[in-house]
Amino acid sequence: MTAKTYELRTFGCQMNVHDSERMAGLLEDAGYVRAPKDADTADVVVFNTCAVRENADNRLYGNLGQLAPKKAARPGMQIAVGGCLAQKDRDTIVKKAPWVDVVFGTHNVGKLPVLLERARVQEEAQVEIAESLEAFPSTLPTRRESAYAAWVSVSVGCNNTCTFCIVPQLRGKEKDRRPGDILAEVEALVAEGVSEITLLGQNVNAYGSDIGDREAFSKLLRACGGIEGLERVRFTSPHPRDFTDDVIAAMAETPNVMPQLHMPLQSGSSRVLKAMRRSYRQERFLGIIEKVRAAMPEAALSTDIIVGFPGETEEDFQETLHVVREARFAQAFTFQYSKRPGTPAAEMDGQISKEVVQERYERLVALQEEISWEENKKQVGRTLELMVAEGEGRKDDATRRLSGRAPDNRLVHFTRPEETVRPGDMVTVEITYAAPHHLLAEGPVSAVRRTPAGDAWERRTAAPEEAPNGQGVMLGLPSVGAPPAPPVAQSGCEVC
Repeated sequence: MTAKTYELRTFGCQMNVHDSERMAGLLEDAGYVRAPKDADTADVVVFNTCAVRENADNRLYGNLGQLAPKKAARPGMQIAVGGCLAQKDRDTIVKKAPWVDVVFGTHNVGKLPVLLERARVQEEAQVEIAESLEAFPSTLPTRRESAYAAWVSVSVGCNNTCTFCIVPQLRGKEKDRRPGDILAEVEALVAEGVSEITLLGQNVNAYGSDIGDREAFSKLLRACGGIEGLERVRFTSPHPRDFTDDVIAAMAETPNVMPQLHMPLQSGSSRVLKAMRRSYRQERFLGIIEKVRAAMPEAALSTDIIVGFPGETEEDFQETLHVVREARFAQAFTFQYSKRPGTPAAEMDGQISKEVVQERYERLVALQEEISWEENKKQVGRTLELMVAEGEGRKDDATRRLSGRAPDNRLVHFTRPEETVRPGDMVTVEITYAAPHHLLAEGPVSAVRRTPAGDAWERRTAAPEEAPNGQGVMLGLPSVGAPPAPPVAQSGCEVC
């Protein structure tokens, strides 16, 4: 009997990507296999949705509409919708798209295979939205996309009340994992060949608030430093309110914690930050940056910025430009404010015209582009050890190059060495050229270090059919493959 195929379409933040790997693991554990990339339609198509953008629902229904005739022509095909929009809209999805078979929320991902089977047997749509987390997602099987790098969730949910963000309503209050469970997962991943992990949370450095230890996150970073074989540790995304000196010390003093920090700014204006309910002000943010640079002069900093928040004046915007000049971010992910349905900001007075927002956005992007290039030029002449990456250089084949990530997460394209190197292996190169968004190492590779992570990648690619059900690396633990870098908060609000 031919196994049923599935396709996952993921929208939004790293947490959604993380959840999608759990969904893939659950489906493969239930006997499904991933549909080939060139397949027209899978037997099961799952949408993992995002609710934080103004037109998120239009995008979903447009995609569902395109699938309707294909489903009608293929008896037995099923469509499932999960994620934040499913948590938010619930029964609305089935009313607008009655050909959808399953709707499930952010708190009951583990029910996906059961709901699909129930919908098939009962021949009617199954809508199940849990109001609170049924079980920490780490207990679910996971299909990791990468053999050498993985996300590790330290918490779910968020206790903040930012006026532009709907995530706490959809993901719930913060719930922390026990430190021992996190470290056990990291050790299991390293045993499988993973050499880089990224600790993940909606507000990652608030970790410990749920278990009564304000220094829990710095302790966790230091504990990761003692795990043999773990080469690189990163985390995303912290909140300036909770970023403490003990975390800076742990970063600086733990060799495998990388000199990279993604710290969402959102606005440089203290007045706008207050309206956003961000609980820190410009001085506090710049003070953190100063301390980080004092402890780790080589650290690369990135951020998120929202342009055109309701009530933002030209003077407020100039304050944002001031912080960008002072902080000198290696990279900034900039967003034009758009109304998020269900958020307080959507009802605020002072909504700014699209034309004004666009003009400010272009000025901000131009300034950050200039700073990114200047900061990258400082890397020229440095000798760096890179972790070889997979799929990060779109022109690698044409240019006879490979790509990798520096310790500070900068993307480096380097000359392909004579010796075979694999994703997860380490190479030493000298930087010869800088562009705003990448670096080049045009000379010969001076050293190659083969790693267990490279071995794991080789096993994965050499015999993909040897795993049960054609699956990838499977653990009953969450992880998400090669983390995108720097971490991007797609909504302009930390991880989500």
